[in-house]
Amino acid sequence: MSDIRLGIQSTPNPNALKFVVSVPVKTEGNVTYKRVEDCANNTLAKAIFEVSNFIIEVYFFDNYITVTQNGGIDWEQLEEKIKAAILANIAGHNPDFKHEEPKKELLYSAAPDSPEIQKINSILDQTVRPALQMDGGDLQIIGYQDKILKINYQGACGSCPSSTMGTIYAIQNILRDNFDPEITVEVSNGII
Repeated sequence: MSDIRLGIQSTPNPNALKFVVSVPVKTEGNVTYKRVEDCANNTLAKAIFEVSNFIIEVYFFDNYITVTQNGGIDWEQLEEKIKAAILANIAGHNPDFKHEEPKKELLYSAAPDSPEIQKINSILDQTVRPALQMDGGDLQIIGYQDKILKINYQGACGSCPSSTMGTIYAIQNILRDNFDPEITVEVSNGII
């Protein structure tokens, strides 16, 4: 696949870069890998982790891969190695791959497909998610109970300093204006 193009974009997170590929890397949904052991069935993700022990997350969405490192190395030492790993493995990569997420204990006051969650997701899809995705990340709803929405950040947003402060307040304000004036948004560890 010599016609594959690959660009590198910075993100607001200084420890994350977005590698934009001219072909899809994930056709449906998104996947976050936090350890090389979790990507045994995804040789492309595994190859990226194997570039350096400093890599702590690999995120697949649409036509890009966001790589997050722990801040212990300059990007100049990683960029070309990651780019080479992507180009060497993209031809054998299936963008329709399935990934089983580990089961988490989730408690919803409303079912994940309830009208409340659907409305919240619709608002986030129209307002917040496009910006997060442009920056190499996203968010996932973990639960909604007693007017508290619990979310997890994904990709570059997961360890970004602005996601824990400014972004969460922006999300909360948007949802207060468009869903419930008393809603509170919190970052979760996966359990509500």
